[in-house]
Amino acid sequence: MTEERTHRVRNSRHLTMEHLLARIQEGEIDTVVVAFTDMQGRLQGKRLHARYFADVVVPHGTEGCNYLLAVDVDMNTVGGYAISSWEQGYGDMEFVIDDRTIRVLTHLPATAMVQCDLVWPPDESGRHAPVVQSPRAILQKQLDRCAEQGWVALAGTELEFIAFDTTYEAAHDSAYRELTPVNQYNVDYSILGTSRVEPLLRAIRNTMYDAGLDVEGAKGECNFGQHEIGFLYADALTTADNHVVYKTVAKEIAAQQGRSITFMAKYNEREGSSCHIHLSLRGEDGDLVFWKDGARTPLYDHFIAGVLATIADFTLLFAPNVNSYKRFADGSFAPTTIAWGLDNRTCAVRLVGHGAGARMENRVPGADANPYLALAAMLAGGLYGIEHKLALEDELVGNAYSSGRPKVPATLAAAREAFAGSEIARGTLGDDVVDHYANMADVELAAFNAAVTDWELFRGFERL
Repeated sequence: MTEERTHRVRNSRHLTMEHLLARIQEGEIDTVVVAFTDMQGRLQGKRLHARYFADVVVPHGTEGCNYLLAVDVDMNTVGGYAISSWEQGYGDMEFVIDDRTIRVLTHLPATAMVQCDLVWPPDESGRHAPVVQSPRAILQKQLDRCAEQGWVALAGTELEFIAFDTTYEAAHDSAYRELTPVNQYNVDYSILGTSRVEPLLRAIRNTMYDAGLDVEGAKGECNFGQHEIGFLYADALTTADNHVVYKTVAKEIAAQQGRSITFMAKYNEREGSSCHIHLSLRGEDGDLVFWKDGARTPLYDHFIAGVLATIADFTLLFAPNVNSYKRFADGSFAPTTIAWGLDNRTCAVRLVGHGAGARMENRVPGADANPYLALAAMLAGGLYGIEHKLALEDELVGNAYSSGRPKVPATLAAAREAFAGSEIARGTLGDDVVDHYANMADVELAAFNAAVTDWELFRGFERL
């Protein structure tokens, strides 16, 4: 680890390793959460006693079982993964601490968190190869491609959730039926609606600010109990790191207050929960490569064209679960059509802003998306468009739902086939990554196809 990286922090609310060790020595921090992001976008890792972290982990590292990148959402070991299996003995991956991510979690007593990259144990030459299937590594590969061209990717994620006045335990015991949402009507932009939930929203906002996120604000959304807390854009890796911390902490704070939160893409028949992703490129010196002389640049148009050309190929990384596809419905503000428009919320890609604020918004991802994978897919598609100088089709004016333009894949099975068979995906992400996440889709599809749903029981128990 370089001296520069050791002492660089993302803002003044993050801790350097030196400051963290000092707080441990002084007894201010007694627990350190060491975490990485798994395939499903969840934080996994360990809670370590702070003295052990300082005395052992900092100088020597720590590790975790490689099955953590080869299980389903229930943590069941499943077949089909090249990196992990019973035949290979389920060995370890090593955690590589990223000092830039050290943050204090003020909703927990005397606790700090640090996020990690994953590498394999050393080979005979002592080299640690990266775990290329790790979501953070997948995004970093695309960021490295940008850096080779002198570009930095800036991103922001807009993440919606539904909150309930029901504990997670009670929700589970009731089979997630008949839960009480924190609002009983549409509170989109309603000040009264957010005031009723302000103890929860305020706690999340302030905790996230203390943890190094730049908080914008909170607003109500359309579904009953649905809200969004927004954060300022940052470089793409920082945004993804913050995103996964926020999802975990929001659930923890809700649990502390006797409530629960879901980030399912589609909880019920009403509006789903989205994760609109805003993305732009800048020069490393801050140059506006997407905007010159009062207009979009050709490079920006090529980038948009590439994202559009590859949306079907990469939908699996925007919508990774069976439930994700229930969100895609005409007239729902979730896109069904692969098209772009200027400030047009019916399109899959919406262009907003000008000058330094010029950016594209991808409206395909839901709240269940893994931000590292979704951002990597957008960058891979955009860079493909730049490299091949793809021409940007005409803007869609009007209602994209009724435009007759090509459609976003409508099922997980269709998205899986498009991803697995995509030469672009394999050329930009690599065969190892494509095969890994295609298998993840296979596992989810097999589990869903084996399940008997409530819909089937109500429809068929007596009448069929």
